[in-house]
Amino acid sequence: MIDINVTYRPKLEDTFERLFQKKTTLSKARPLPSIVVNNIKESLSIEWNYNSNSIEGNTLTLRETQMVLQDGVTVKGKSLREYFEISNHETALNYLYKLVDKQENISSKNILGVHGYVLRSIEDEYAGRIRNASVRIAGANFIPPNSLKVPDLLDELVDFVNSNPLDLNVIELATVFHHQFVHIHPFFDGNGRTVRLIMNLLLLRAGFTPAIILKNDRKKYFDALNSANNGNYFKLMLLMAQAVERTLNIYLSAIPNSNYGYEVISNLVKEEQLPYGQDYISLLARQGKIDAYKEGRNWFTSKKAVEDYFNKKRKK
Repeated sequence: MIDINVTYRPKLEDTFERLFQKKTTLSKARPLPSIVVNNIKESLSIEWNYNSNSIEGNTLTLRETQMVLQDGVTVKGKSLREYFEISNHETALNYLYKLVDKQENISSKNILGVHGYVLRSIEDEYAGRIRNASVRIAGANFIPPNSLKVPDLLDELVDFVNSNPLDLNVIELATVFHHQFVHIHPFFDGNGRTVRLIMNLLLLRAGFTPAIILKNDRKKYFDALNSANNGNYFKLMLLMAQAVERTLNIYLSAIPNSNYGYEVISNLVKEEQLPYGQDYISLLARQGKIDAYKEGRNWFTSKKAVEDYFNKKRKK
């Protein structure tokens, strides 16, 4: 039985509430104009591909990733493996969208299917196949389980997310799945790219937008996974929530006559009379205490988000 320490919940209660409110707002606004949805979906697919592969060491830039996907070109000086990593991720993502459309549950079959696409033409011998030997992960604070235990552990994890015995919300559930999957490390290679795809089956199926872990958050991401290995899920839950909020805000800002408007914090402070300074607002954003999201290295928020936090604190 998978047991989770939920001591993170009081710190993230407001964040979860805000995200579910945003999901409701987006659901009521659907269907959005198809041209808008297709544009956002295409843009996010490229970002998802670039960031997930970059976390694993792929050196193609965002622009080069776009060129590979949209123009079918190879980039001078880049390896064939890096090219396959990009094209394979796109194929795996399209497969994921089909699973979402069918409202499929996570299953060992679907996990193996995604992994098969991720490693196709890179490690064909191991694509879509569970590892049959021990592995070690550089920089991690744990050793993955013996390969003989992997099939049963993976089945247990699949049963856990589909039955949800702890009644976790879908963001919590996707985060726990992500961590437990990485801990089991069922494949020789491609575990990270596979789990960052499959975890989104839970989110997308529930009406959320995808959680895309950014390359710039790579160190924070690995630190959060190591904290989860020690039973502390707060950092990973926060990172996941912030990733979901970023894409939610992208969709919400595309609603016709939307009042969702965000600015870089430094610009917002210059333009508006706010109760806090730039450094403190940035800290609140990083801690998930205000409605904010990250683009590259910059945090975005709104005057309303800051004032809502200020008024809430004043009432206490």
